[in-house]
Amino acid sequence: MKHATPVILALVGLINAIPVTGALGADVLASLYGLPVDEPNLLVLMRHRAVLLGLVGAYMIVAAFRPALRPSAFMLGFASMLSFIALAYSVGGINAALQRVALIDVVACALLAGATVLHLRTAKRAW
Repeated sequence: MKHATPVILALVGLINAIPVTGALGADVLASLYGLPVDEPNLLVLMRHRAVLLGLVGAYMIVAAFRPALRPSAFMLGFASMLSFIALAYSVGGINAALQRVALIDVVACALLAGATVLHLRTAKRAW
């Protein structure tokens, strides 16, 4: 059970890091999000988003191995994923690919919530 928190945190980190592949270009972004990214300004913004998600994921993966970083990794993960979920559903009318991303974020948030609870229980026992 003591390995559950780091395993879950690393898994959620990997889920968050997968979009970093979008930094490779418009074709990858189109396959991830189901929309053409053919305007240069949008391409820059979306590639930057990919890099930022990669950084969030990398931080969460590092935190899986560094318990002192876990609280901030939990907060970062929740902030990233819950903000996307809120934006996606507040706008409405999103395509199937973005609905899939939002659903993946919902599942990842549930996993992250479980890891947070496990982490807090372990921390209480350590006191």
